[in-house]
Amino acid sequence: MKLFYSPASPYVRKVMACAIARGIDGRIARLTSGTSEYQAGLQLANPLSKVPCLITDDGLSLFDSPVICEFLDTIGDALPMFPVSGGARWRALKQQAMGDGMMDACLIRRGEAGKPMDAGREDLHAKQAAKVARSLDALEIYLPHKVVDIGSITIVAALGYLDFRFAAEPWRPGHPILAAWYDEMMKDRCLAETAPPPV
Repeated sequence: MKLFYSPASPYVRKVMACAIARGIDGRIARLTSGTSEYQAGLQLANPLSKVPCLITDDGLSLFDSPVICEFLDTIGDALPMFPVSGGARWRALKQQAMGDGMMDACLIRRGEAGKPMDAGREDLHAKQAAKVARSLDALEIYLPHKVVDIGSITIVAALGYLDFRFAAEPWRPGHPILAAWYDEMMKDRCLAETAPPPV
């Protein structure tokens, strides 16, 4: 398998954390943006030209981290990242949606950061920051389980991205319970080894 890869992408982190948890990370070749294969192949593999994008051993291209992670969950013998049924499944999927939404909001802010600030852009920034703030408050009350599944992986990826790109807006002071959960989860190999690169 081949993965179009960026070490700074929280969505790529999700995929690699799932692969490590499944014990199949050694089967995935990472194509980084500096390689000719990456430049020539990403747009052909993914019309949206976004990472992550996985090319399976059968040549199928899959994109968007929830799709790729669900595919990886069908490979290997480890416990599933996507609970099969019941409350655990819906909780994990809800947390994945929340974490992805937080990352989406952060990326919108990042994309607009270097542009001239006007009233419309200030409003956009405020709305995206508010989405993250509300999500953090909800997670402080409804803490994710201390189990590695697609929900907790996605929440950790979102929180790690906040540390990586928004260090000037620390989330920990107002969310001590969530911060302690995060620190405990970061002891797991799949999350520790996929932490964002140093700034």
